Amino acid sequence: MKTIQGPAIFLAQFLDDEPPFNNLNNICKWASELGYKGVQIPTWDKRCFDLEKAAASKTYTDEIKGTVEQYGMQVTELSTHQQGQLVAVHPAYDTMFDVFAPAELRGYPSERQKWAAEQVKKAAKASRNLGIDVHATFSGALLWPFMYPWPQRPDGLVEAGFKELANRWEPILNVFDENGVDLCYEVHAGEDLHDGITFERFVEATNKHPRVKLLFDPSHFVLQQLDYLQMIDHYNEYIRMFHVKDAEYHYNGKSGVYGGYQSWGDRPGRFRSLGDGQVDFTGIFSKLSQYGYGGWAVMEWECCIKSPEQGAREGAPFIQSHIIEVTQKAFDDFAGGESNDELNRKILGI
Repeated sequence: MKTIQGPAIFLAQFLDDEPPFNNLNNICKWASELGYKGVQIPTWDKRCFDLEKAAASKTYTDEIKGTVEQYGMQVTELSTHQQGQLVAVHPAYDTMFDVFAPAELRGYPSERQKWAAEQVKKAAKASRNLGIDVHATFSGALLWPFMYPWPQRPDGLVEAGFKELANRWEPILNVFDENGVDLCYEVHAGEDLHDGITFERFVEATNKHPRVKLLFDPSHFVLQQLDYLQMIDHYNEYIRMFHVKDAEYHYNGKSGVYGGYQSWGDRPGRFRSLGDGQVDFTGIFSKLSQYGYGGWAVMEWECCIKSPEQGAREGAPFIQSHIIEVTQKAFDDFAGGESNDELNRKILGI
């Protein structure tokens, strides 16, 4: 068993052009004053991080670490969620996902995909320069438009989709392996890796690549009505990152898991700030601690009701209150005695 580290905060949803959210120094000062001990940094936002410099220069990453550490915090992980998404995009989503790419690549999906793959590879090198051995990303999706089997999917379509997805990711995974970093896919609706079965398909398609790991975020499984506690039982050996994000699902007679094309506030399943939803975090922290997860508990704020500032203020003490200092001894040690082979044989009558 291990004690989970935290609380930490994912900066992506908080960065803004207005202070204190406009650069790494200011936002770290703000986060530390709220009680956070670590920050997860998005690599696509140059207000806080330059991925090109971080991949090429240990001096630059040392400067990043120094900025964070002056406020008593650590860089917990880097994220390439946006770039990872662009590694695999079905043409139906080309226009909408173009916003994740530089302006000069928009409208050129092939060039955009190559750029995205190189970006994620650079994140492996940047992580190594920071002394971090895990990284967060999305898988992207070629099959998502065919998630529901109507019309009936042709035989072999799913297999072909995962084969191509693996072909795109294996060279990237090899770079992560060379740099000693695990690539943690956030299993998420809209990705080809969106539940346990699809994650297993990807593991098999990549020939069980040793760097394929999981970022566990229970909020996405509440919305899918998946047993997220049992998921930890199934996949704990793969879980190397943890987003602490809440959600709720309210059954009703008008809409279900697909949401009826409604806005987030009107959907049966919606994301909430920590403590306002239905996620059993006591159970999650217990299971992760029991299975030896010693990584960070990182708050990700996404709520359709509460402000990000209030969510952040409440998030740090919420996570801290759930972190379990794992025991180093059995509770009934006081009732035991010294053990030796002769005594054990005597007790057994042999």
